[in-house]
Amino acid sequence: MNYTAQLAAIAGVMLLACVSPGPDMLAVTSHAFARRRAGVFAAAGIATSHAIWATLAVFGLGLILAQLAWLYEAIRIAGGVYLLYLGGKTLMGLRRSAGVSEPAAPVAAAAKSASGAHAYRRGLLVGLTNPKAAAFFGSLFVTLLPAHAPLWVHGATIATVAGVSIAWFTSIALLFSTGGVQRGYAKLRRPVDALMGAALVALGARLALDH
Repeated sequence: MNYTAQLAAIAGVMLLACVSPGPDMLAVTSHAFARRRAGVFAAAGIATSHAIWATLAVFGLGLILAQLAWLYEAIRIAGGVYLLYLGGKTLMGLRRSAGVSEPAAPVAAAAKSASGAHAYRRGLLVGLTNPKAAAFFGSLFVTLLPAHAPLWVHGATIATVAGVSIAWFTSIALLFSTGGVQRGYAKLRRPVDALMGAALVALGARLALDH
């Protein structure tokens, strides 16, 4: 049986999910504003989290996790708290930079001082603490993958998810670290950082309080 159509459908749905604004996008862009290398490592962390969720879903564990209310709640609260922490740190950085003639951009400052490994861990944590990923990947594969598909199809599915994710988020990291975007960000860094911090806080609060 030819599984090209199913894999293409999974790639298309995955791309739509990546394009949708959310914590993943904010994590990558905030690091890319600071430094291209940090943005690329954050993108790799996000892609790794997607590959992990996809692996769990392929073997049916994603749906099981989604059905375990206590585990789902724990991941949801942890994800909300982590986003609140990132958003709060960004907003506090704005306050600390107030009154300084040439302040380092709060979002960018943290990323600039962070190693590639630190940016990777941030991206990974943002992706892994999103409880909706379990339901998304589980329902995606149940819908699009035929029952009793051979093992190589499962492997190709995980590779497709990881490939789409790393390609999209790396492209975003490269785009937001270009000279033109960097110059625009330098002029508007405070309102941009305030917007990013507020968005992270709002996403964290919504995730933590959502039932």
